[in-house]
Amino acid sequence: MAAIAALTLSAPLPSIAADAAPAPAAQKPAAKPAAKAGARAAAKPARSTADIIATAPAADWRDVDPDNLLLMTLPQGQVFIELAPRFAPAHVDNIRALARGGYYDGLAIVRVQDNFVTQWGDPNADDEDAGIKGKAKPFPTGAKDHLPAEFSIPLKGVPLTVLPDVDGWAPRAGQVDGFPAAADPRTGRAWLAHCYGSVGAGRGNAVDSSTGAELYAVIGHAPRGLDLNITVVGRVLRGMEFLSSLPRGGATMGFYDKPEQRLGIERVALASALPPDERPALQVLRTDTRTWQELLEARRHRGGWFVHSPEHTDVCTAAAPVRTRPVDVKLNEPKSPAVKS
Repeated sequence: MAAIAALTLSAPLPSIAADAAPAPAAQKPAAKPAAKAGARAAAKPARSTADIIATAPAADWRDVDPDNLLLMTLPQGQVFIELAPRFAPAHVDNIRALARGGYYDGLAIVRVQDNFVTQWGDPNADDEDAGIKGKAKPFPTGAKDHLPAEFSIPLKGVPLTVLPDVDGWAPRAGQVDGFPAAADPRTGRAWLAHCYGSVGAGRGNAVDSSTGAELYAVIGHAPRGLDLNITVVGRVLRGMEFLSSLPRGGATMGFYDKPEQRLGIERVALASALPPDERPALQVLRTDTRTWQELLEARRHRGGWFVHSPEHTDVCTAAAPVRTRPVDVKLNEPKSPAVKS
């Protein structure tokens, strides 16, 4: 069982100067001062985020390709995962082959580490850390037992909608096809970011030891330190409540100590393998639209209940909304970004 290294994140808080000069005593009413140039005004959004999403034009939504939609059925409910072939084509192809071959069916959630990840896979697989040779479930026909690491891709041609806000983990951050992503123009690389709901492929010590047979979802504070160290294969669109509310595992990085603590996986299937009338009709808000920009501004400039407007957003809090396609909406557009192998 490949473990994802736990991170201990700690940093001193920046110091704030407290030696502000005292305000001069008021001697007479003064004229209303003009607004300082460059000052950030906490402007209330003209519309609420809920209103922006509810009234978004049909063309601002894209259908999720059923061949990129993974349905994991747990006793509590279903988890819907959109795969990201643009960023991890080899892993996505392998996950598709594993799902088509029924590999995940009957496996288990083996790890739930508080504020970190929920991880699932074959509990009988080899334990690299303990040096134990297991009796792993064989891969189905078409699935590969070795893949290259897919930590990043060339930045050229990637349709990154860049956030104007500063990101502490990368020179640029934003959205690609609705997935949280980051990039570095100096290296010419782009990658998917580890945000809440991101799904990655567990690996061992070797950088090319992930196959997609073991997957995890981030259930806590975004562990961005994992960026560029693990292949991210997609993100959870719906059903996070079934992954984040599970009983936490033991002291060994959240792995369950006893077999009876594990949660069995009933089935994992691609939506494309289901009859057309049974496929979930999910849509993701396109992040290359005016609606998305308006939504970001509404999140950046908070009013109403908020006493203090943050005037800031980041790639992990700017998640692209998901909805079920209205029955009266039919789009003649690609269901999701097509990526050639």
